[in-house]
Amino acid sequence: MNKYKPYIYVALPALNEADYIQEFVLCLKSQTYQNFKLVTCINQPDNWWDEPKKLHICKNNRKTIDFLESVKDIDIEIIDKSSRGEGWKGKKYGVGWARKLAMERIAMEAQNDDLIVSLDADTTFSPNYFKSLIEAFKSHHKAIAVSVPYYHKLTGEENADRAILHYEIYLRYFNINMLRIGSPYAFTAIGSAIALPVSSYKAIGGITPHKSGEDFYFLQKLRKYGEIILWNGEKVFPAARFSDRVNFGTGPAMIKGREGDWSPYPIYSFSYFDEIKSLFDSFSALYENQINTSLDDFFEEKYGEKDIWQPLRENFKTREQFVKACHHKFDALRTFQYLKWRYTKEKQNSDEININKFLKKYYLTEVSEKGFESFDSMSVTRMDELRNLLVKIEEKYQNL
Repeated sequence: MNKYKPYIYVALPALNEADYIQEFVLCLKSQTYQNFKLVTCINQPDNWWDEPKKLHICKNNRKTIDFLESVKDIDIEIIDKSSRGEGWKGKKYGVGWARKLAMERIAMEAQNDDLIVSLDADTTFSPNYFKSLIEAFKSHHKAIAVSVPYYHKLTGEENADRAILHYEIYLRYFNINMLRIGSPYAFTAIGSAIALPVSSYKAIGGITPHKSGEDFYFLQKLRKYGEIILWNGEKVFPAARFSDRVNFGTGPAMIKGREGDWSPYPIYSFSYFDEIKSLFDSFSALYENQINTSLDDFFEEKYGEKDIWQPLRENFKTREQFVKACHHKFDALRTFQYLKWRYTKEKQNSDEININKFLKKYYLTEVSEKGFESFDSMSVTRMDELRNLLVKIEEKYQNL
């Protein structure tokens, strides 16, 4: 295992990235582990060439291709889905399809022990990033992927910084609670923060090309197959960027936040996560027969029945297999659905009250009696302090 030196294939979807691609390539060139190839899919719908409001993106993509073609000292393969006549046609388009096309091309060429590193062009990383991934898989022989820690870079522009900090606080608070209750799906799905062996990619049948959120479904699919590493020695640093290239994710969240609408990203009461933990604790007993659980009303309202576990009892003959199947059934998507459903059932405290209650219950020594102010009145510096506190808490869980 000490001779483990896989080839690294970087899978990069790119749309409207001419302003970022040069710094991205510099990060590649600076890697201490130089056994790699970049496979990038430059993409957009073909009909954008005939839409005046989209023409600038087509030209931007052309600049990206021209730049990458000028780079001679690293191995780059360009999949051109943006030049006139080559772009997406019909309903199959978007970042999910671009990421899939790059990964499928890699899977055709690479060896099973080689690594696919999923990145975005507006993300930077240290010279030791690739080496750190090699070390992560050497240390966790049975792992089938790594969900890489992330940290959004601030811009110095107040609106952008407030928006990305608010969104990152939401993401980290959510994941800390998932870690706290022992959810198998305690990861943050960011397309630029995933790495996996080619063998894992093939084993799950590849990535499902959703137009948005493909990284979420990809990680969920991987987690159902095996263990995911939640910690790595190096982070990635995605850009804070107002962007509507996808339907949801960082860019759209920042746009909504700039307009004052954070309703899709609430800070849920930590008690809702405790209710899910109670369900997890019931799985072993459910193997014997139906018992009341903390989520029965949700199952009945959403799926028309309380005992959604009976088919699993019939199909899985051991308690261990049954419990695993329960976690597969109540997966990351169902977790989101429950939290949203639960959130509508009672009058809500503000986000600030919920996060202060959580911190004072579990991390009283980390916060003052006053706690944190409302997001509307909190300074960027204070928001960054809260973000960094959550980073510290999250990393403690991830390092366990």
